[in-house]
Amino acid sequence: MDTQTFDRPLPPPPPPVFTTPPPPRRGRFAATVLAGALVLGGGAGVGGAAAYDALSGDGGSTGGGSVARTVSPVVATGDAPAAEGSVQQVAAAVLPSVVKLDVRGQQGSGSGSGVILSSDGEILTNDHVASLAGEGGEITVSFDDGSEAPAEVIGTDPLTDTALIQAQGVDGLTPATLGTSGEVAVGEQVVAIGSPFGLDATVTSGIVSALNRPVDVGSDEDGNTTAYPAIQTDAAINPGNSGGPLVDLSGHVIGLNSSIRSTSNGSSEAGSIGLGFAIPIDEILPVVEQMRAGETPTHARIGVSVSDDEAGARVSDVSPGSAADDAGLRSGDVITKVEDTKIESGDALVATVRAYRPGDEVTITYRRDGDEDTTQLTLGSDGT
Repeated sequence: MDTQTFDRPLPPPPPPVFTTPPPPRRGRFAATVLAGALVLGGGAGVGGAAAYDALSGDGGSTGGGSVARTVSPVVATGDAPAAEGSVQQVAAAVLPSVVKLDVRGQQGSGSGSGVILSSDGEILTNDHVASLAGEGGEITVSFDDGSEAPAEVIGTDPLTDTALIQAQGVDGLTPATLGTSGEVAVGEQVVAIGSPFGLDATVTSGIVSALNRPVDVGSDEDGNTTAYPAIQTDAAINPGNSGGPLVDLSGHVIGLNSSIRSTSNGSSEAGSIGLGFAIPIDEILPVVEQMRAGETPTHARIGVSVSDDEAGARVSDVSPGSAADDAGLRSGDVITKVEDTKIESGDALVATVRAYRPGDEVTITYRRDGDEDTTQLTLGSDGT
């Protein structure tokens, strides 16, 4: 049985892609966009940060090794207390809410990270971490105090790369405090926590390097694109970090670490070069609520097929009766903005729309025959 880390590297396409050491399962994370290899940051053994392609306008879009288990407790130097708002204080507060996940399934085994959401063991992680278990697989949760428990999958959502699992027979856990990714600013200091290469309780820090970075990790079995507007950070994220939290200096979770860009050519497991990507927590929470309720997660959609255009996303087809159809969009239009977000490629449009919810009203800016215009539409749902 193969063992790998979350942050799995994608097979190297030309041009280079965002990669993560991939677990031996279906290759739905192979997607290309930015030059370089994009990797998911999840765990050691399953491809922690799944390989993502940050969108750069290339192509079109339609819609390790054995590592000993290590614990790294945070302790103050001497008797001096941790300074208010310091990385040390954040780590001490958040570490009890972060877990290591060891996953075994028919297609391989590996390890990733997770965030505790409830005192009785509800845990948030990445789909590419949890789904390795498949049918009949096993997930083992390792907690900050050294205890372990088996877990079952409550729900998964490949399109946002999120999953909800439930640890069995536990109570008295420390839930993480969730923040608001919509209030995050470029340059803000952040902390990433997880189990890179299987090393439990690893803390790294950096800043928010960019916001709304379109990241595309491929597509699901039905051809639907897995893309999201990522929080980019230079905090070190490596294979095994996938599913762990990105937090602000108040210790609030603002994102779920999921991928990195890497220079790996696919012959070895990729590592951090300071380009990491987290799924914004604001996008995740509605999906979590649906999984918690036993529902199949839904996502916003416009109802168009698009390809890249030097000016934005070119509409190649409009679905009859869709939100785009009702708003008067037609084949040949080039979408350049959604609200105030600039659209530079087909994948960027998918990632941006994915940040909204079905029923939201948005203003679309587009070009037709050289003229710019706007239209308002109510986003549809892929659940109808």
